[in-house]
Amino acid sequence: MVGQDPAGRVRNEKETTKVEENVEQREKDEMSRQDRLRHYRQAYERERQKEEILSGKLDQAQQKNADLTARLTRIKGSGLWKLSKPLRDAIHWLQRTRERLGYYGSIKGIVRKLQSKSIERKARARYGKASFPDAEEARRQRETKFDTDVTFSILVPLYNTPEKFLRQAIESVLAQTYEKWQLCLADGSDDAHEEVGRICREYANADAAGRISYEKLEKNEGISGNTNACLSMARGNYIALFDHDDVLHPSVLYEYMKAICGQNADYIYCDEATFHGNKSIDDMITLHFKPDFAPDNLCANNYICHFSAFKRTLLDGTELFRSQFDGSQDHDMILRLTSRAEHVVHVPKLLYYWRSHAGSVASDINAKSYAIDAAKGAVADHLRRQGWENFEITSTKAFETIFRIKYEILGNPKISIIIPNKDHLDDLKRCITSITEKSTYDNYEIIVVENNSVTDEIFAYYEELKKNPDIHIVTYEGDFNYSAINNLGERHATGEYVLLLNNDTQVITLDWMEELLMYAQRSDVGAVGAKLYYEDNTIQHAGVVLGLGAHRTAGHSHYRVSSNNLGYMGRLCYAQDVMAVTGACLMMRRSLFEELGGLDESFAVSLNDVDLCIRAWKAGYLNVFTPFAELYHYESVSRGLDDQGEKAQRYNRESEAFRARWKELLDKGDPYYNPNFSLDRSDFALRTDI
Repeated sequence: MVGQDPAGRVRNEKETTKVEENVEQREKDEMSRQDRLRHYRQAYERERQKEEILSGKLDQAQQKNADLTARLTRIKGSGLWKLSKPLRDAIHWLQRTRERLGYYGSIKGIVRKLQSKSIERKARARYGKASFPDAEEARRQRETKFDTDVTFSILVPLYNTPEKFLRQAIESVLAQTYEKWQLCLADGSDDAHEEVGRICREYANADAAGRISYEKLEKNEGISGNTNACLSMARGNYIALFDHDDVLHPSVLYEYMKAICGQNADYIYCDEATFHGNKSIDDMITLHFKPDFAPDNLCANNYICHFSAFKRTLLDGTELFRSQFDGSQDHDMILRLTSRAEHVVHVPKLLYYWRSHAGSVASDINAKSYAIDAAKGAVADHLRRQGWENFEITSTKAFETIFRIKYEILGNPKISIIIPNKDHLDDLKRCITSITEKSTYDNYEIIVVENNSVTDEIFAYYEELKKNPDIHIVTYEGDFNYSAINNLGERHATGEYVLLLNNDTQVITLDWMEELLMYAQRSDVGAVGAKLYYEDNTIQHAGVVLGLGAHRTAGHSHYRVSSNNLGYMGRLCYAQDVMAVTGACLMMRRSLFEELGGLDESFAVSLNDVDLCIRAWKAGYLNVFTPFAELYHYESVSRGLDDQGEKAQRYNRESEAFRARWKELLDKGDPYYNPNFSLDRSDFALRTDI
């Protein structure tokens, strides 16, 4: 009998153990793989079933639509239909009135709107002729010496311009307190309107300085061709665009010179008003107070519009307007030139008066229906220049030329949804169920950060959640600190994007994650926020305005207005740049979140989200609010209100710290708001103290 080597026996035993361990690990891996496959199959089956249901509903809807269309055609062909027109007109008026009232949501909403209208009516007087400089101020402005030598070439394409309108336009240029300008008039009027040329030559001959240039064109080349003809006459180093029937404020060029000298502006615009065609500029219809330069706003809506002035060197060659975009040639031009400009400056003063009359776009977009397609084309061309190949541009309910833009989702990045929670079983269950059942984006994980819960029910629910491999429970220990809780959740995240989400939210729109992601994926974007509603369908969040509210820290735009409300100048109907968004639903690239240092834990409860957004903005990123990602937010259900006792004291401390940190920015004002708006109201009502 040969004795066995002890060392060999030990080695064999170790190898056997290792083999057994490997087999066991493979079995575990296989079980885990099977669990994941089972989960994915179940998810796939749920989505397939939802698709079948939706497809069936779509077929039914299409058939119903066809039947109703056929019935409507028969009805419209009947004599009774024609005889009933007066009654139908009356009914339609009542319906439109009801819809308008619906925008306000409630009696309180109606009262709020009436208050805003009353404020605006009282304010109009100070924005019209009353705002013109008196003789002494006009003299001071004329005598002001600027460090930069600028001549503005004001381009005015003419076509059959009524004499009254033409004279008012030219005289508003002659009244400018900054007098280094050239007025370039290119006349494409037909033979029946020879007085246009006569009037222009009259003013040109009367101007001793020879600042008025006039040319009669051989034929009308349309708005683009006629404006380009004006440009060929221009001698100035800055170009300004002026419609032939509008009116300039006497100080507009003076204010633009201040922007050029003080801010090195190479593209400038101001606030404006529309007024009734045959009446005084004081008879205003709409006052449009604009934000500072906001690229996302401009893509969705030509909010800049009038009165643009820009450094001539921004032009690529000699083409200012492109005829393929006639009807929205200004939108195309603004998109092109602002993307080249280094310093786009907004002068927040009402300095341009846009005449509204029959046939003008200001009066009715249907007067120039081709403008809708032209505007879509201009935006599409801009997006292609920015590197986007696949996108979708559609009109919104606010206006035909106010757009929703859908960008292509690049790849299939993972989103880490971080949800802090303490007890509140029903809230958390509602939130997570709405995510898993409604969301169309499927590459995500949910990280629930447990924060000192005490009920057995919530821990039982956690155990149930753990069965889903895409849901993780991590534990935060210590006193409540919203910033620290979310920062802990981020450290456990594995996604490329983090989505901060309150436990008292509920998903409404199916593609909410895609809507947030398509902005968050852009290299120029920091934080992205959603449109949030209270349970009564009033707005809880539509972007954050810096300095708004009693504490002069930050407040939510359009707070408590109806979900149907279009917002100021349609602002609730398109994605836009804002100073900040709420952390109740905030998406950001995880790498940027870490680069910024996450949420500042010195802001334990309040203003931490705003602080994060400001830091992103200071680092050169845009923060975006999109109204197309919608959720309910049952605010303060989780932790209560901050208006009493220690909570109120803590909020005051954090507010004071916030004001100290961002004093300079607060003093200057939110760039995406307007200094003419009140900081005591969230509905863009005008200030009453100026």
